[in-house]
Formats: sequence, C-alpha cells, structure tokens
Amino acid sequence: MKNRKLVMIPGPTPVVRSIQDQMGRETVAFGDPNFIKDFKGLIDDLKTLWKTEGEVFVVAGTGTMAMEMGIANTLKSGDNLLIVSNGFFGDRFIDLAERKGINVDVISSEWGKIVPVKDIEAKLNEKKYNAITVTHVDTSTGVCAPIKEIGEMLKKFPEVIYIVDGVCATAAEPEYIDEMNIDILLTGSQKAFGVAPGLAVVWASPKAMERRKSLGRIPEYYIDFDKWLPIMNDPSKYFATPAVNMIWALKESVRIIKEEGIENRYERHRKNARAMQSALEAMGFTILADKECRAVTLSNAIYPEGIDDVEFRKILAEEGAVVAGGLAAYAGKMFRLGHMGNIDTHDMVSAIAAIERTLYKIDKKTKLGVGVTTLLKELMD
Repeated sequence: MKNRKLVMIPGPTPVVRSIQDQMGRETVAFGDPNFIKDFKGLIDDLKTLWKTEGEVFVVAGTGTMAMEMGIANTLKSGDNLLIVSNGFFGDRFIDLAERKGINVDVISSEWGKIVPVKDIEAKLNEKKYNAITVTHVDTSTGVCAPIKEIGEMLKKFPEVIYIVDGVCATAAEPEYIDEMNIDILLTGSQKAFGVAPGLAVVWASPKAMERRKSLGRIPEYYIDFDKWLPIMNDPSKYFATPAVNMIWALKESVRIIKEEGIENRYERHRKNARAMQSALEAMGFTILADKECRAVTLSNAIYPEGIDDVEFRKILAEEGAVVAGGLAAYAGKMFRLGHMGNIDTHDMVSAIAAIERTLYKIDKKTKLGVGVTTLLKELMD
C-alpha cells in the first residue's frame, strides 16, 4: 500500500476540507446578491485584519502578478527603485522593474542573512529613490526580513513608497500595514492562507493610492488599480470576471484566521517553525538562515555530508512527504520544507517521521526517533 503524500513544499500548501468545499460549490453569477455580499465581506475583513485605512485588491492571478501590480501602480519609466534582496525571489523584482524602464539599484545579502537596516538607510541617502521593495520571506533562503524596523526607518524618507512582497509570509508573519508604514503589501492565496493557487491580493495605503493618482494613465490594463477600485468598493460592478469559487475559498480561510485569532496564528507559526527547525538540526541538517532571521513559514535544510539530493527526495516522496529542492548555488545541497497555513501537528510529525525513515533507508546507522522526539518536546513545552 502506498503512503499518502503530504505536500510539504513552500507552497502550494495543503488545503483543508472546509476550504475545498468552498471551491467545490456550484458556481453562481458574479452578480448574485449573496456572492456580492461575500466578496464585500472578504474585502472588509482583509482591511481590518491587516489594519489599514487604505485599499485591498483581490484579483484572479498569481503572486508574481501581484508583484507586477505593486510596481505598475506606483512607479513609471525613469523612476528610481531600490531592491532589497535576500535571495532568488527578491531578485525577481529586477527583471520586472527593468522591463518597465525603471532605474534599478540592488542591495543584496549573503544567502541565509538579511540586509542590515543601517545599510538600507545608507543606500537611501545616496540619491532620491521613488520606492523600495523588500521580500518579507524569501523561499530560496528561508530568511525573514525585518520589515517593521525597515518601515520605521523609512519614516525618515516620507517620499519613498515601501513595497513588501508577502507571498510567503502574509497570514503567518506579522504584517500590520499602517502601523509598519507599509505602502504596498502583496501576496498570493496558495501559501500561508492555505488556499489553492489562483488569487493575487494587494493592499495599498492611502499614500500608495495617491501615488497611483499622480501617474495618470498607465500602460497596464488588467492590473491597473483604477480599473479594480470601483469593484473593490462595490463588487456588484463589473470590470473582469471575478474568480467566484476562489473568493469563497479565501473567505473561508479568513474565517478560519478570525476564529483562531490572527495573533494566535502568528504565535502558532512561530512555535511550529522553531520545533521543525530544532528537529531537523537534531537529525543532522543545518538550517541555511541565521537563527535570528529564520522564517516561520519554511525551513531550508542543508544536507549532511554524503546525502544525495535526488535520492533523498525520491525516497522521501515514497515515504509520504514531498519537499522542494534548493535553488541557485544551493541546488542539490539542500531541501526546502514548508510548514505554514493550515498544516497541523499530525502533518508535522508525519513529515519528520518520513524524513527519519528516509535517512534510515540511506544509512542504516541512523538513530530513529531523534527528530520526532525533538519536535514533540518543542511543541509540548
């Protein structure tokens, strides 16, 4: 009998039954009064939970589209953008911005470390920047950027638009838009929200909306804030067909978040991450990210000497857990283990046990039980 496979990659994440049920509902017309009410309720909840007086856009698309939406509505050709990159996905902003004719400067960290806030401030003092991008959690490195501290520092640069890529952080790492001085926060439905891929979510502060207004007509059509704002204010209006069932699914995810309490959700992710990371270290893996900047949504585990990546992940899949490979210089040297959204204790214990069984199959000298014991001790304390 084959093991049921746990999807433990850094997104898409497992989708619980109540969210699946919403995706499986009979689709209604986008003008259906009950759907309009549900859509408006979702928009209101997203503003309230992420604490903003600004706007939120829920649009059919991906996290990458949300990145482009954030750039397109705040910057024009010839503007200066500072990209703060902690890894592969921070660098994605480079191509995206350069295609629009934006002047790009990049300040990067060594993989596994953050760019210090003082270094960002020094760079901002060198010339006038129109915006800055920061990836809150970069899945290539498992590093969590200090977005609150960066936002506080940016109060010295009130003209700079602060764009935060929250794709692998939102709904797991604290992100309070107005309190943290964030102007654009963007994410996708498939990570810590625990919904299937298909929705882009972009919050925009009043300052960001003023910037959009100052740009006039922009080249982009589908991702233009001005096209979507009337719909977000009144979902009975039409611009492009909303993803009806996906919006229901995200609404159910938000209901789960409200029921748990968003601060409790943040604490659960923190505790689960530290337990998973301790278990991996107990089994001989090294976590790429420095301890003080480790994300709570995933762990990037560097193999002990002698472990072949392809063999390890093949056997691990047979044992019932699917993880992602390393990227760039770390391809073949590590795997990436997601633990976000609605993943529960059963999932985590099963994943760690599958990793232990895999190590044992590769080397019979492996001591079984160390990882699971460590995990449970951390979770039960």
